Amino acid sequence: MHIAEGFLPAGQALAWTAAAAPFVVHGGWAVKKQLAKAPETGLLLAAAGAFTFVLSAIKIPSVTGSSSHPTGTGLGAVLFKPPVMAFMGGIVLLFQALLLAHGGISTLGANIFSMAIVGPWVGYGVWVLLRRAGAGADISIFFAAFFADLSTYMVTSVQLALAHHAGGFVNSVLTFLGLFATTQIPLAIVEGIVTVLIFRSLRVIAAKELDVLGVFSRIRKTDTREPATVR
Repeated sequence: MHIAEGFLPAGQALAWTAAAAPFVVHGGWAVKKQLAKAPETGLLLAAAGAFTFVLSAIKIPSVTGSSSHPTGTGLGAVLFKPPVMAFMGGIVLLFQALLLAHGGISTLGANIFSMAIVGPWVGYGVWVLLRRAGAGADISIFFAAFFADLSTYMVTSVQLALAHHAGGFVNSVLTFLGLFATTQIPLAIVEGIVTVLIFRSLRVIAAKELDVLGVFSRIRKTDTREPATVR
């Protein structure tokens, strides 16, 4: 993630931008609709965006000059659903490119596609599947954050391999995956734990907003592990 400026050929950078643009536009519409429908959730939406910004700004050196970092998109995807995170994640990545030199402008579309589109959809899908299977909220949110993180780096590895595959595309994908895995798997575990702690806090201080958002709407009535305010 955070593919640097000029690291992708112009044609591929443009293609990733074109692929990401509809999701971002739709996400902007989803944010506007969410705030119009439930303005009281605006503060929580801002907090989810801030969580993504702070977490994904932490860079941990990996091997051969690359780096890894958490993504923070799993929590927002569970709270507000993936379309909203496409827009919020796009804003996060734009500001990080402009203010922190994390990623480039030409590669912004590729970075949005991996972190703000694929990651949230995978994380939300994991959350829904585990909740339908009867898993508790803590386990579900942990794996939502974990797989949102890892799926982002899997897509990034494919993006980099498409641009740099002198030794063959499959070999390049495996190489990039291997470079990231050393630090990314432990980081994904840590991100999952941090997300669980934040989610537990939100269930206490923002129970009303979570109820309005319908975060726990698929919980079975026999599940007594949730707070009394949760339906």
